[in-house]
Amino acid sequence: MSDIVAAVALITGALVWGLIWYPYRALSQAGLEGASASFLTYAIALALGLALFHRHLHSFRRAPWLLSVIALSAGWCNLAYVLAMLRGEVMLVLLLFYLAPLWTVVLARLILRERAQPLAYAVVALALAGAMVMLWKPGMGPPVPHGAAEWLGLSAGAAFALANVLSRRARAVDVRLRSLAVWAGVTVAAAPIALLAEEPLTGLASLDLSHSALLALTGAVIFAVNVAVQEGLARVSANRAIVLFLTELVFAALAAYFLVAESMTPQQWLGGAMIIAASLFSGRLEARRSTAG
Repeated sequence: MSDIVAAVALITGALVWGLIWYPYRALSQAGLEGASASFLTYAIALALGLALFHRHLHSFRRAPWLLSVIALSAGWCNLAYVLAMLRGEVMLVLLLFYLAPLWTVVLARLILRERAQPLAYAVVALALAGAMVMLWKPGMGPPVPHGAAEWLGLSAGAAFALANVLSRRARAVDVRLRSLAVWAGVTVAAAPIALLAEEPLTGLASLDLSHSALLALTGAVIFAVNVAVQEGLARVSANRAIVLFLTELVFAALAAYFLVAESMTPQQWLGGAMIIAASLFSGRLEARRSTAG
C-alpha cells in the first residue's frame, strides 16, 4: 500500500465515521433502536472478520486480558458514539468525542507511566478550555455536558483514548486480531442494553427490504473501513494521521447541515476550534514519541 493509498484509506475512514450516524438514525426511525442496530451491524462485521481472519485467533493467547480490555473499551467507544449521535447534536457530540487527546495524556501517565512533555500539558489545558467555551451556557450552571447524549459522547472519547493507550502495549499483536477484538467488543457491549432496554426482535421484524439492506450494508462497510484504516495507520505517521482524521469533522458538519439542518453557534465553533487545535498538537506528540521509539 503506497502512502497515497494509505492516506485515501484514512480519509475514507473519516468520511464513513462522519456519516455513520445517519444510517443508524434511519434504522432507529424504522423501528430498530441504537443498541440493537449496533449489535447487529457489528455482528455482521465480526462474522466477516472471523471468516477471513480466523487463522490469526491463536495470537489471542499472547495477551488475552489486554485484548479483552481493549475489546470492551473499544466496544463502549463505538456503542456510546452511536447512541450519542442518535440522541444529540451531531457536531457537539463529535467535538466532545474529540477530547480524546486529553484523556490520552492522563491515561498514558497512569497506565504506561509515560512522563508528560510540556506540550502535553498545553494540550490538556487547550482541550479543557475548548470544552468549557463550547459547553458554557448562561444560567445553566458549570460548563459540563448537559443530557445523556453529551455524556455519552464524552465517555466515547475517553474509551477511545483507553483503547489507544492499551493498544501501545499490544503492538506485537496482529492488527487483524485487534480489529476482531473491536467488533467483538461492540457486540458484547451492545447485547445487554439491546436485550434489557429495547426489543431487538420486534425492531428487526419491523424493517422493510430497503432498511434490511441498509443494516447489512452498514455492517459490511464497518468491516471494510476498519481493515482499511488499520492498514493505513501502519503506513502513515501519527501526526499526518491526526490531520487526516480531523476531516471527519468537516464531513460531519456538512452532513449535519444538509441532512438534518443542524448548525453550530459561533461560541460552539470557537470551543470546537480549540479542541481541534489540541488534537493537532496531540498528533505532534505522537510523532515525537514514534521517532523516539
